[in-house]
Amino acid sequence: MTTTPPCYGIIPVRYHSSRFPGKPLTPILGKPMLWHVYQQAMQCEALSQTVLATDDERIFAAAESYNIPILMTSADHTCGTERVLEAATLLGAEDDAVILNIQGDEPALDPAMLSELYSPFTEANTQVTTLAHRITKEEAINPNQVKVVLAKSRKALYFSRAQIPFPRDGHHDEYWGHIGLYGFRMKTLRQFVALDHSFLEKQEKLEQLRLLENDIPIHVVITTHQGYGVDRPEDVAIVEALIQNRS
Repeated sequence: MTTTPPCYGIIPVRYHSSRFPGKPLTPILGKPMLWHVYQQAMQCEALSQTVLATDDERIFAAAESYNIPILMTSADHTCGTERVLEAATLLGAEDDAVILNIQGDEPALDPAMLSELYSPFTEANTQVTTLAHRITKEEAINPNQVKVVLAKSRKALYFSRAQIPFPRDGHHDEYWGHIGLYGFRMKTLRQFVALDHSFLEKQEKLEQLRLLENDIPIHVVITTHQGYGVDRPEDVAIVEALIQNRS
């Protein structure tokens, strides 16, 4: 059955970061990072509504000063996904609505990636989506690059920081790098947050494994686009150049 469910874009942003405190407020080409992320998300026509969600008064005030919709959420959340659920609940999202969890540290986000994330939800049985793109063998060896292996149906079989699949005979050149954007049905997002942290999730430090361990399928969309997250202060110059080149 084909449907067109409403779609909410939620951008969780927090002030505290071990490697880059105050990151969402960092100026990028004269505007705070959170402004750029919101502007990029707003270009996705699939979104019915887009908001920021935070627990920090400084971020809340900055968003309001730029007329960016923002929700104040609990300071007790342990991850961005929990904050996204609270925000979606405050928005009154229906069980079958689609919630896009948009990373707050990707000011060069390509809006087409959000459209790709949403597209599988026209099928009523789609519960969770994410993105992956082709990477090199050298990138696959890097534990900071999360990898995913896929079934023929494009459902995720496993995510890992290790090199997967492992080339036992030494010859393999198809690796898929995971991009940390997610789409959820509201009812599945609620179910996910209620689940206990799973064994594999704890081992790999990858929360999406909680879904697979609980038999909740993840549909992976292959994209030609790449994410460019800002993890450290030195990344700012890189994304500024990307934004300027795109313009």
